[in-house]
Amino acid sequence: MKCLIIDDEPLAVKLLKDYASKVPDVEVVMAGSDVFEGLKLAQAGEADLIFLDIQMPELTGIQFMKVLNGKSKVILTTAYEEYALQAFDHDVVDYLLKPFSLERFMTAVQRARERLSLTKPAVETVRMDYIFVKSEYKMVKIELKDILYLESLRDYVAIHTTTGKILTLQSLRSFEETLDGGKFMRIHKSYIISVDKIGSVERKRAVIGETYLPVGETYVEAFWTRLGVK
Repeated sequence: MKCLIIDDEPLAVKLLKDYASKVPDVEVVMAGSDVFEGLKLAQAGEADLIFLDIQMPELTGIQFMKVLNGKSKVILTTAYEEYALQAFDHDVVDYLLKPFSLERFMTAVQRARERLSLTKPAVETVRMDYIFVKSEYKMVKIELKDILYLESLRDYVAIHTTTGKILTLQSLRSFEETLDGGKFMRIHKSYIISVDKIGSVERKRAVIGETYLPVGETYVEAFWTRLGVK
């Protein structure tokens, strides 16, 4: 995920660069106070995400977004609460109120990752071999090869892996849209499975390890087709 950091405070730029360096899939293309250079890069398609200060002398963050016209996702960074309502009129991903922690930064990045996954071509998700999910108060990295299946539990999704179970507040639908369709498939309103982890199929149930997962009527035909039975 290519990003720009635009802020007229050198310490803020330094902090954001440090935070971004701790996130494996974030690449900082530009970091500094040159708002017009940042705008040029964004208009040229060089940024998926922009960390943007609101109060800057040459061009405010609000003015920047009006010119940008939605070409990149934006996370606003500011010390002023009063711009929040106006900011969300421009469909910003998040609003980081200075000073903010690394945990809060990573939460904002995850929101951007989810938003971008809905707009980028599917080929982009095929290259991913891991995902980050928020579980309790931290962002957890999960290797796709370790996922057995995902289970919807009302307000939560349980991600069952080879090493244990992770709970997250994300919806099952969001995972269906972002996980590689070549490796994962939805078989029920409550389950997404890793196709490679199926050991056998018994009476419309996919067996993964010692767990029997039902295949819903809506998904039966696609399921058998995927397994090469029909």
